[in-house]
Amino acid sequence: MNVADGNAGGISPDVLQLAVSAVSCAVNSGAIDTPRTLTVIDYSLPSTASRLWVFDVPSGKVLFKELVAHGRNTGDNMATSFSDAMNSRQSSLGLFVTRNTYVGSNGYSLRLDGLEPGFNAHALERAIVMHGAPYVDASLAKQQGRIGRSWGCPALREAIARDIIDTVRGGGVIFSYYPDEEWLSASRFLNCSDRSDRSSRSDRS
Repeated sequence: MNVADGNAGGISPDVLQLAVSAVSCAVNSGAIDTPRTLTVIDYSLPSTASRLWVFDVPSGKVLFKELVAHGRNTGDNMATSFSDAMNSRQSSLGLFVTRNTYVGSNGYSLRLDGLEPGFNAHALERAIVMHGAPYVDASLAKQQGRIGRSWGCPALREAIARDIIDTVRGGGVIFSYYPDEEWLSASRFLNCSDRSDRSSRSDRS
């Protein structure tokens, strides 16, 4: 993947490297096909910051850098708590693959399929989708010190939502990051080399 060599657009190099490593692990393990796009959300940044990046995987180019909402029970301006539980109204961490679009109560939306049991695997069941929302707005952030919050969905500015959805839909990958120790240590995609080492030792024994 060429993303790590591209114009990172202000993203943390460590977060980007984690995302690239996770996607490479998922592709090599057969969990996903090589994606055309990689979307990285850095929930360690405040909601008032542009903390979503969309990369074109073949070229490494940054296609979008945008505001994105987190769940109302995930935190105020700063995200602090994450869950995959039904009705938690919290954001989830980990690797997702984008599925199909539809028009629902939040307008044009994109279904997300979570690939990490215990962290985001109930995304489809929870209706965690990418959609536009009027509360994702920079002027609103200036007025109240944060953008509005969703029920767990990575909601975007209404003016840009359709463009991003149409760019990443149908097999794009989303990597939602926060320095959560449990997820960092347990994610199958962030500990690929450890699993490979254990498998190799098992094969030799």
